[in-house]
Amino acid sequence: MSGTGLAMAGKNPWGGSGKKGDGESSSGDGSEGGGSDGPRNPWLPGGGSGDGKRRSASIEDIFKNRGPEGPNRGGPGGPNFQMPTRPGGGSWLPIIIVAIVLVGLLFSSMHFIQPGERGVVKTLGSYSRTVDAGLKWTAPWPIETIDIEDVEGVRAVNIPASGDSAKLILTGDQNLVDLSYIVRWRINDLRDFKFQLAEPIDTVGEVAEAAMRATVAEKTLDATFTGTGRAEIQQAVRERMQETLDSYRAGIQIIGVEIAKADPPSEVVDAFRDVSVAEQNADAARNLARGYAQQTIAGAEGEAEAFDKVYEQYRLAPEVTRQRLYYETMERVLGQTDKTIVEAEGVTPYLPLPEIRRRATPPAPITAQAQPNEEGQ
Repeated sequence: MSGTGLAMAGKNPWGGSGKKGDGESSSGDGSEGGGSDGPRNPWLPGGGSGDGKRRSASIEDIFKNRGPEGPNRGGPGGPNFQMPTRPGGGSWLPIIIVAIVLVGLLFSSMHFIQPGERGVVKTLGSYSRTVDAGLKWTAPWPIETIDIEDVEGVRAVNIPASGDSAKLILTGDQNLVDLSYIVRWRINDLRDFKFQLAEPIDTVGEVAEAAMRATVAEKTLDATFTGTGRAEIQQAVRERMQETLDSYRAGIQIIGVEIAKADPPSEVVDAFRDVSVAEQNADAARNLARGYAQQTIAGAEGEAEAFDKVYEQYRLAPEVTRQRLYYETMERVLGQTDKTIVEAEGVTPYLPLPEIRRRATPPAPITAQAQPNEEGQ
């Protein structure tokens, strides 16, 4: 054990003998001394001197294999990458750039306009011409540009817009009504539509509101709730809107105006409903009275017409008509009594005709109810 320990103690793990001699010394920290067989660190990269010894790495050794100057320089991703060349030795890059520009110019000059649409061509921002449906060609952008619009489709503007508050309008009898309506319009002159107004769609809504307020101010509250009154308001609003937009040269045609809702303000809706119910009841009572009056008048007129016919016959034969009237009257009066009186000589003044008639008829089967007794005098 002791010999083995001495042998190991005599050998340096860093490559030296661990002894000092000939003025040379070695240490266990891996640094080189003055001799040629000094200590070597096995964990450090080898030196570049070719003497077989290993030394510590320097900054140049760490970074020389990194960065653009590293071992991949000159490869496909490096700074010296070159595009393929043409057969003549020239570069493909100019041809690719020219092809991209030509394709862009082609697509900016070709336009497909659908049926029902028209396009406005602008040259450097100014109006140039109007084109119809089909495949159309223009100068490339930015020399000429085109704006395509649907000129046959009907568009709609809702007033008030969805989610807005109630639109209260003052009527001619100083009442407020909450109106919701729809304005339908289309484009009839694309040039004026694109160049005369800055915001044509917003202008349609503003003109519609102004026309509606002016028209409702001429009507009463009841007129705005009835069908006839609504039709008159809608027609008047359409005409006023068209006249105003024509004065603006807006290029817009108003197709129609439709009132979707006409209600009283929400604050007084309950009281308004009570008044409406009372008015309906009053109308029902008036209609009933008119019906009774018409029935009575018709009966009176019928009787008067019958009397006029009898009077005409009376004028032709007074005696005969007088006797006929007498007989008819007596028949109508005496037909409802069961007594008959005959004034003649040798005849009983009173004939119990009902009793004789009753005796002539067969007796009815006996029932639980008693038969009434006839009074005779």
